[in-house]
Amino acid sequence: MKVREVVIPSGEHFVVPQGIQRIDSKSTHGWQVRYQGTKMFSDGSQDGTGAKQSLARATAELMERIATLPAPITLQKAPCAHKTSALPSGISGPIVRTRANSSSRTASFSVLLPQFGATPRCATVYIGSETNYTPARYRQALAKAIALRKAAEAKYQDDATQAKRNAALGLRKAVRRLKAATA
Repeated sequence: MKVREVVIPSGEHFVVPQGIQRIDSKSTHGWQVRYQGTKMFSDGSQDGTGAKQSLARATAELMERIATLPAPITLQKAPCAHKTSALPSGISGPIVRTRANSSSRTASFSVLLPQFGATPRCATVYIGSETNYTPARYRQALAKAIALRKAAEAKYQDDATQAKRNAALGLRKAVRRLKAATA
C-alpha cells in the first residue's frame, strides 16, 4: 500500500497510508479516513499532541474498511452523454461488416471487457447476417453482450478488492509491529 510522509504544524513527522488525509484548520486537527466514505479522527488538542493516537485509530478504521468493503473502482457505469444509442456503457453496435471474400454483410456488437491491472479486451457478439437478422436475434445478442460486460465488471471489482486487501496486508503487519513496540 502506498504511504507518504506528512509533517504536522507541530513539526512531528508521520508515515501515512493512502486513504488517510491530515486536516489542520482553525477549528479541526486530526486525520480523516477517505475510503468508501469519510470519517474524522480528531487529535483532541490543537497542539498535535494526540496526533499519534488519532492516526493509529484512523489506520485501524482504514484497515477495517479495506477488509470488509469492496474497493472503489472508476469504471463508467452509465453511457456518455454524447453517446447516440441507448446501449449500456461498454457496448457498441450494431456494427455492420462486409466479409473479405464475399458481398455478404454481418452485424455484431462490440463489448469492452475491463481487466484489473491490464488492458481491456474487446469481444464481439454476433447478431446475424443480411439473411437472418431479426429483432429477436438482436435482443438475444444484446442480452449476451450485457451479460459479458456485467461479468467482466464483477471480476474487475473482485480483482481490485483483492489487490487492495493484499496491499493493505503489509501495512497491517507494520501497524501490529508498531503497536507491539509501543506497548
